[in-house]
Amino acid sequence: MQLTAFEEADTLGVPIPCRSLDPEVFFAETPADVEYAKSLCGTCPVKDACLTGALERREPWGVWGGELFVQGVVVARKRPRGRPRKSEVLA
Repeated sequence: MQLTAFEEADTLGVPIPCRSLDPEVFFAETPADVEYAKSLCGTCPVKDACLTGALERREPWGVWGGELFVQGVVVARKRPRGRPRKSEVLA
């Protein structure tokens, strides 16, 4: 039997943020909450395996391996709801 990266970390007693916190944190709506979830992944021992698995499964949304997925694609950051400010100049 082959252990997954998650099972190996569990057997070694290494804390995995998504298993020790409320899962809703990783499916947040606000940009600030998404950035918080991404920061939790920063020290996770299975971050790379998590991201690889999410890419293979084409996860539709959420934070996986420190990256934000929206409609199955990795995006840099979540935009706030509503229209952009008129004072912002488009480049």
